[in-house]
Amino acid sequence: MRNYIRDKTKGGCYFLTFNLQDRQSQLLTTHINEFRQAFKKTKQHQSFELNAMVVLPDHVHLLITLADDNDNYANIVANLKANFSRQIPKLESENISPSRADKKERGLWQRRFWEHRIRDDNDYKQHVDYIHYNPVKHGYCSQPTEWKYSTIHKFISDGLYPKGWSYSDIDDRFTLYHD
Repeated sequence: MRNYIRDKTKGGCYFLTFNLQDRQSQLLTTHINEFRQAFKKTKQHQSFELNAMVVLPDHVHLLITLADDNDNYANIVANLKANFSRQIPKLESENISPSRADKKERGLWQRRFWEHRIRDDNDYKQHVDYIHYNPVKHGYCSQPTEWKYSTIHKFISDGLYPKGWSYSDIDDRFTLYHD
């Protein structure tokens, strides 16, 4: 088993990405209400603040801030995945690997996830912008505000983004390569 080195900072702010096993799937947006319930249930049992999020058909980007006494963002990701999976009918292939079967995994999710601890205000802004622009990047819409499953709408209503926020407001030098 690989030993992944993860940043563990209590009270840290983290950008997280997790993906469905089938990257062609639209399961997350098809079952958006189930994802919302999974998030709500996870939030009731885990101590964190949601800063920004986008749910795409096959993956999720989150920016969260952990409670001052918490460094376990992996539990949050695991709970979101499990809470979502429990609500979805078993439609996936019966060809589950022996390793996944031994661990009672359904095979909906990729096992690993991406994590990045936010270092400063600029890093925070770049990741929030990345989250909100991601549906356009993947071709699901032409403007970030067209995507329903994003916190961009709250950012605009709270006055944190201008009403017509778009790619032109992002620093062109900023690119993430993990999704």
